[in-house]
Amino acid sequence: MQAALRDASRDTDKILILAVSKRQPVAAIEAAFLAGQTHFGENYVQEARAKLMALESLPIVWHFIGQLQANKSREVAERFQWVHTLDRTRIARRLNDQRPYGAPPLDVCIQVNLAGEPGKGGVHPDELEDLARYVGKFPRLRLRGLMALPPAAVDPAPFFAELRSLRNRLDTVGIPMDTLSMGMSADLEQAVNAGSTIVRIGTAIFGPRPTGPHPAPGDVK
Repeated sequence: MQAALRDASRDTDKILILAVSKRQPVAAIEAAFLAGQTHFGENYVQEARAKLMALESLPIVWHFIGQLQANKSREVAERFQWVHTLDRTRIARRLNDQRPYGAPPLDVCIQVNLAGEPGKGGVHPDELEDLARYVGKFPRLRLRGLMALPPAAVDPAPFFAELRSLRNRLDTVGIPMDTLSMGMSADLEQAVNAGSTIVRIGTAIFGPRPTGPHPAPGDVK
């Protein structure tokens, strides 16, 4: 990451490594935390539940980075600090209403479906401004930026550039943001070069993910 930042002529303190800990056991997350990693991302609410409970004594910042179903929004609103995949007005309203009043506003990114891929979450770019203005009205949410997952097996650089352009366009119409959540283990250099501020790293930190069914809550310890 430091090498990628130097190559892009960027300051080394302008980016956050988000450790993607889905399918990883509690022991692996704790080891990463003790090595200095503080931000972790989970994709599945049911799997994350036991991890958050087991590690609640540690000052971990939890990011939800999976597709969020309406019936799981309360737990995310109550227990996570970030959501990267907001793409619907209904979810925005539920997260705001379910966020505890004793907690700070929930940091959120809007996911954008840049390639129009069916079955993939994210708002269409043409609908982004309307959703951003809607999210900005909620007092319990803090709109931080945009997130995208480029299509697999293609050059991600044009998609990263497009996401940055969308953020810049929103800034010109009075919707400032400070976050671009883009890039993973295989394409972090391109993401850093395009201006990413959060890179989601799983394999490069934890190694290959275990295969098979998603672990039940009692299996993540």
